[in-house]
Amino acid sequence: MERIGFAGLGRMGQAMAGRLLAAGFPLTVYNRTPSRADALLDGGAAWAATPAELAARSDIIFTILTDDAAVEQVFRGPSGLLTADVPGRLFIEMSTIRTATILALAGAVEQRGARLLDAPVSGTVAPARAGQLLVLAGGRTTDLERARPALETFSRRIIHIGGQGAGTTMKLVLNMTMACFWGALAESLAVGQQFGIDLATMLDVYLDSPVALPALRGKAPLLLGEEQEVAFDVTGVRKDLLAMVATAQDAGVPAPVASAALAHFAAATAAGYGKRDLAFLVEYLADLAHRTARVAFTLGEP
Repeated sequence: MERIGFAGLGRMGQAMAGRLLAAGFPLTVYNRTPSRADALLDGGAAWAATPAELAARSDIIFTILTDDAAVEQVFRGPSGLLTADVPGRLFIEMSTIRTATILALAGAVEQRGARLLDAPVSGTVAPARAGQLLVLAGGRTTDLERARPALETFSRRIIHIGGQGAGTTMKLVLNMTMACFWGALAESLAVGQQFGIDLATMLDVYLDSPVALPALRGKAPLLLGEEQEVAFDVTGVRKDLLAMVATAQDAGVPAPVASAALAHFAAATAAGYGKRDLAFLVEYLADLAHRTARVAFTLGEP
């Protein structure tokens, strides 16, 4: 059984690394904030003090990090993964980053005699814990087959999208639609609320129509006051949209809709919503509209 290294122990990383550990893979972990590794270490994982040490002690190394800058630092910074002796290693990069970043990184990895698979996932923390993520893989078929036993510990399906960078691009394509939906939904519901239509009524109509994404069904109770674990926070969506818009620009694709969604998520982050679930963009825009409207509207009697 191949030795697994795992760098990046946010909510998703902890859940995925936990699945690898439970499946019996020898696991070594690294994170900038060591305390996030406590539960995994208690479960039998080993600790690496630096990314270089992680690479030296592992055959396959997973990374799921905050953004492009964090990926560059972990791979190519002082004591980074690529400062170790890594011929024959397989790196599996799962962060949501620019396609240009993953393509440049692939070249650096291969120059060191190693291989890189880009394999971001669709799904949030609960599916990760249940082993129900969708893996979007880009790279060589042989590398994907080598990685498959490990990937299967936390996934329900693994899709080989294409060559290097295809998995990363597909994740951006997928999440751009999701982020734009939530931006448009928040605007729409704010308009309705400004005219006095009850939020529960509007959600009921959405969910009985072909308009809503399936994800809305799980978030509707949250919007109506039910307590839920944060699955994907506002700041995270803002960060991902930066990569989406930049990649669209790289490809010569105008992205005014995604740019508008980015503006909403950035403003919500600045307003203190950053650590809240992305669904709270609805609350942010409704509150903003309530505070800034020049006229109070009242609809007629039914």
